[in-house]
Amino acid sequence: MKEQLANIRAQALEAFEQAKASADLDALRVKYLGKKGELTAVLKQMGRLSAEERPAMGQLANEVRAALESALDTASKKLEAAALEHRLEAEAVDVTIPGRAPAIGHRHPMYIALDEMKEIFIGMGFTVLDGPEIELGELNFDRLNAEPGHPSRDWSDTFYFDQDEKVMLRSQTSPMQVRAMDTMKLPIRIIAPGRVYRKDEVDATHSPMFHQVEGMVIDKGVTMADLKGTLNTVIKKMYGESTQTRFRPHHFPFTEPSCEVDVQCHKCGGVGCPTCKGEGWIELLGAGMIHPHVLEMAGIDPEVWSGWAFGFGLERTAMRRFKIDDLRLIFENDVRFLEQF
Repeated sequence: MKEQLANIRAQALEAFEQAKASADLDALRVKYLGKKGELTAVLKQMGRLSAEERPAMGQLANEVRAALESALDTASKKLEAAALEHRLEAEAVDVTIPGRAPAIGHRHPMYIALDEMKEIFIGMGFTVLDGPEIELGELNFDRLNAEPGHPSRDWSDTFYFDQDEKVMLRSQTSPMQVRAMDTMKLPIRIIAPGRVYRKDEVDATHSPMFHQVEGMVIDKGVTMADLKGTLNTVIKKMYGESTQTRFRPHHFPFTEPSCEVDVQCHKCGGVGCPTCKGEGWIELLGAGMIHPHVLEMAGIDPEVWSGWAFGFGLERTAMRRFKIDDLRLIFENDVRFLEQF
């Protein structure tokens, strides 16, 4: 037995020393020190020894076990140190190599146009309002003189949340004009930019989700001439003094009289092209004098106060501002397009 213990000690120590990986070392631990290992097998033979031999053999066995455990621990630490050294070499970073400059983003062209427009209107004394995109049908339609049965309330044109048509994705930012009339003191000068939703087919100038900048003025003695002068001033500040505009009669339930305002096509200069659908002009906004009934619904006396309202399409404003020929480019997030701005 003494010779067996000596052989186990010699073989195990040599094996531990030559182990190349932690998995190999663990297999050797099981082989020599496990419950079914070689040292345990020898110790099971202690019962065959005489009473005089057992103490000496027991002491020798304990010494062998202690030597193996100590050698195992030393070999394990050695492998861990080697693995760490290898990892540090593999993951080494040369701090002298120049770093990569981070790409810095910038404002989207549409929001550049919006900020410019805000600055113009704020300079004229307007207040900028923000409101919910999920809106009540009462504010989006009823309070704007669009009663049930109006074409704009049809399911083919509007995104409703309920069968009763009481809650919807706003189709315009005009509800903020109603909220302003209900909560603000007269006189009022506001603009309300934001996202709106309609069931439009996507083409070069249309999208089911787009942005509007609507505005309203209510004061004593304001007229259509004030509306036209203000809009022409804003458009010329946005696009240059040589910009040509066209005011056309139209109908909106919220305003009477009403008009639509076009700007000469930036792509063809009025000759006609796919961007303007051959017309030479691009519709930019609708406007008009606020209908007296709308003022009355807000508790405002139309005999004392008058007002006008307008609604810019922000995407079309940006298209004209940056000479973009297709509205879809604004939403597609093509870096090649956006990097131009």
